[in-house]
Amino acid sequence: MYPPPAPARRDFISVTLSPGRSYDGGQGLRRRSCWRKWKQLSRLQRTVALFLLLVLMLFGLLSYVHVADEWTGTSLHDPRVRSAAAGQMRPANPPVLPAPQKAAENPEAVAGLSPQKPQRHFRRGPPNLQIRAPDGDPQERRQDRAQRRAEVVGEAGWGAEAQRDGLSWRGAGTKPQQGTEPPGKKAELPARPSPKAARIQANPAPQNERQKAVVDAFLHAWAGYRKFAWGHDELKPLTRSFSEWFGLGLTLIDALDTMWILGLKKEFQEARNWVSKRLLFQKDVDVNLFESTIRILGGLLSAFHLSGDILFLKKAEDFGNRLMPAFRTPSKIPYSDVNIGTGVAHPPRWTSDSTVAEVTSIQLEFRELSRLTGDKKFQEAAEEVTRRVHALHGKLDGLVPMFINTNSGSFTHLGVFTLGARADSYYEYLLKQWIQGGKKERQLLEDYLEAVDGIRKHLLARSEPRKLTFVGELNHGRFSAKMDHLVCFLPGTLALGAHHGLPAEHMELAQALMDTCYQMYRQMETGLSPEIAHFNLHHTKAVKDVQVKAADRHNLLRPETVESLFYLHRLTGDRKYQDWGWEILHSFNTYTRVPSGGYSSISNVQDPRHPQPRDKMESFFLGETLKYLYLLFSDDPDLLSLDTYVFNTEAHPLPIWAPS
Repeated sequence: MYPPPAPARRDFISVTLSPGRSYDGGQGLRRRSCWRKWKQLSRLQRTVALFLLLVLMLFGLLSYVHVADEWTGTSLHDPRVRSAAAGQMRPANPPVLPAPQKAAENPEAVAGLSPQKPQRHFRRGPPNLQIRAPDGDPQERRQDRAQRRAEVVGEAGWGAEAQRDGLSWRGAGTKPQQGTEPPGKKAELPARPSPKAARIQANPAPQNERQKAVVDAFLHAWAGYRKFAWGHDELKPLTRSFSEWFGLGLTLIDALDTMWILGLKKEFQEARNWVSKRLLFQKDVDVNLFESTIRILGGLLSAFHLSGDILFLKKAEDFGNRLMPAFRTPSKIPYSDVNIGTGVAHPPRWTSDSTVAEVTSIQLEFRELSRLTGDKKFQEAAEEVTRRVHALHGKLDGLVPMFINTNSGSFTHLGVFTLGARADSYYEYLLKQWIQGGKKERQLLEDYLEAVDGIRKHLLARSEPRKLTFVGELNHGRFSAKMDHLVCFLPGTLALGAHHGLPAEHMELAQALMDTCYQMYRQMETGLSPEIAHFNLHHTKAVKDVQVKAADRHNLLRPETVESLFYLHRLTGDRKYQDWGWEILHSFNTYTRVPSGGYSSISNVQDPRHPQPRDKMESFFLGETLKYLYLLFSDDPDLLSLDTYVFNTEAHPLPIWAPS
């Protein structure tokens, strides 16, 4: 008998799980990693998480920049903090071209300013979003209030430094001072204005009624620019917008010294703030060498001399460095255009020529920049052009053709001679360089005297029936009775030469030509001159001396006639020149003043009912025309004395160098 079977054996497995733990298949317990958690999220969940993280980082960065800007903007108004930080700041946009070597870094540069994007140069209308005028900027309103408080307590800030240097408002030094020397090899950047720079009178003469009318005209023009074109090149007063040429605030820079001379402190300070914060030359834009030199470089140098503010000199040196590539040509005759951001220079697209006026009317500015900075390269480049033009063949008794080739260095379009567009300021700068240099550069004087003789011999004629003396043109031996309004610079230049010791017959010719330029206004129905006049050479009772073709009857608010009126009145004392200028100002106010602000060039000077405004106010209206009118109406011969200053062709006064 079998024994009873043993009971069946059962195996049990006991597993104890702790909270937060998981079983790993016999390999022990472990924590689940963050990466495993991230991988277990869906693609949508991961995308949302990354987006939120990016948004948080962006907000954090913006908050940091805002706090830094607020701290910097506040601290830089404290002179102690500003002086301590000045050496650590650098421009927001490092220049492509070599930075100025002699001048220190701009102490007014503000950290945190966003760099400007390079812009292509083209003419265009206003974008949808315009730059706001100063009133729209809370920070600038605070600065304006601070400036007004400073004026009450005694001209704080840089204005106080100017006062300590003997500077005040309006007027100019009465006598040349010793020490303003030509550039030397060891010249150094001055810590203050050169001794011959403007010593503005402490007690300026009160403005007379005519000067006040000029101030009113300036403020009206400036109000339109400030409201509709602030920081842009030119005002379009009819459409209340702006146009760009170089995108460098041409009107504002051109008007700096005019505001100083007219005593417009608030407007000058406002413009100075824009130059300090907004005028950046690191831009991919082509500028015309001649136009930018006479307007921007000349304007900055003049503003420095009159105000004593070193900011303007530093800006001028930066800009001068950016213009230098234009001189890198096989002939040393500069190209007409240069890109101030990339340093690439080139002639116009349609030719390899430059105009003679353009390449020979930059010397005053480049020579003065060398004198102030001690860097000879500016003067050497500009004077090399003068030497080469002096030696060229193709002249006619001192008269020069209108074009010069940048490759060969020779005149082109031979046989055509004019004192109008493309050649005019060549003759002006021969005389003015001689005056600027202390009357020591004999070759300049000889070229000028020879040219005046050439004008007398080949270009002078008289009209009928009034026997007006005018300057015509010569085209391959044929005389043309055509005279640009631009030629009306000549009476003033001739008178200036006579004042500095040249023959008295120069003054006689100046007075005769001045009468002619006045008649170019007087014989028009609007009282404004056309751009080009043709003079009648045949004795006919029914014909006026001044004839105008339909394509030439526009007026661009040009300064040449009032410029010469200023010289003739200053050097003869004859009040009729003031009266003629007063008539011209009245005509400007009648036919070119736009009610909403600004003045406009017009298309028809012969139709007072429909002068046809052209919707453009050139920068030279503020920089030259109104400045010369203000000086014309002054009876103070020491207001920018002609024994102390020489005006560039854009009416920016630069000091005459004293003998070494």
